[in-house]
Amino acid sequence: ASHRLVRTAIGALDRMDHRGAIGADGRTGDGCGLLLQKPDAFFQAVADDLGFNLASRYAVGMVFVGHGAGRFEKVQKVFADELTRETLSVAGWREVPTEPEVLGRIARESLPMIMQVFVNGPFGWGPRDFERRLFMVRRRIEKKMAGEPAFYIPSLSNLVVVYKGLCRPRDLPIFYQDLGDLRMQSAICLFHQRFSTNTMPKWELAQPFRYLAHNGEINTITGNRQWARSRSYKLQSPLLPDMQDAAPFVSEKGSDSSSLDNMLETFLAGGMDLFRAFRLLIPPAWQNHPHMDEDLRAFYDFNSMHMEPWDGPAGIVMSDGRFAACGLDRNGLRPARYVLTSDRLITLASEVGIWDYAPDEVVEKGRVGPGELLVVDTLNGKV
Repeated sequence: ASHRLVRTAIGALDRMDHRGAIGADGRTGDGCGLLLQKPDAFFQAVADDLGFNLASRYAVGMVFVGHGAGRFEKVQKVFADELTRETLSVAGWREVPTEPEVLGRIARESLPMIMQVFVNGPFGWGPRDFERRLFMVRRRIEKKMAGEPAFYIPSLSNLVVVYKGLCRPRDLPIFYQDLGDLRMQSAICLFHQRFSTNTMPKWELAQPFRYLAHNGEINTITGNRQWARSRSYKLQSPLLPDMQDAAPFVSEKGSDSSSLDNMLETFLAGGMDLFRAFRLLIPPAWQNHPHMDEDLRAFYDFNSMHMEPWDGPAGIVMSDGRFAACGLDRNGLRPARYVLTSDRLITLASEVGIWDYAPDEVVEKGRVGPGELLVVDTLNGKV
């Protein structure tokens, strides 16, 4: 984990500015952002400055509160009620330091109040158990706040945090002043600039989402959403006895990418690992593969009985705080190129040249192919 990695990701995101669009005011983008491992040193220092007492296991939520007098007080109460129900507690709230002047007029007019909530968990909870209960808390809060415009929770996690907004990449570290702090360190940075194809730009639809960023279109999205709704009664897990309280699991109002992220997080909350969940959603072309291992073929055959493919051009990067992964659709209709340098930094993006490494630093380079999945395990340092 390092601040250099965060800085490199921001610079790389800026170099991909041409992949997004710009609004009529010349400053408002389609939205961009970063998904980072929870920067513990930074949040511990922030908590000390504000007088919070953080538990050994704590979570941080990014919250777009919305607009209007009294809105924040309502949000605070809803959070307190739902967290108490889960034997969790609010350590404190923090207004995220922002610089609205850097935004375009369109983005500024819809700018929500942006707050961070610090949540203490009980002693002895594992990170995945904590994550599951936070998933349930967030879904209950979202259902209670369903009629409130501009309310959204970009992340509520003890593993990762999302900084995103309706701005251009070059303006992101200026708008979010936290990103310039040297204590803001991570070993994983997911970055993406959205290009709005099927929904208008909104603060909540900026990417990355809670687990993934998606470049492409899910062409089967209407069917996928309807199937998700119709099979929701089947989604049960011994790890989440009250899982049905979170239904409906997939939003039908957002973008195709946000719905895909909803389905992925539901599988993860139920105890499935990141790789099987991704393979359920976006399998490779396995049916007529002449040389596929029979056990692997049986795995995909079994999966196909439970989930139809979310099909279409898709380059997806995702992270659960430990693994960073990239997968492509079965036809490989989105580019994904990687470079591994001698300092053991691996960069993967839709094109090369997003940061300035020297040619003699390159150890390996290549591309993720159709239906392939590349995974980096930051715990063991393996690809």
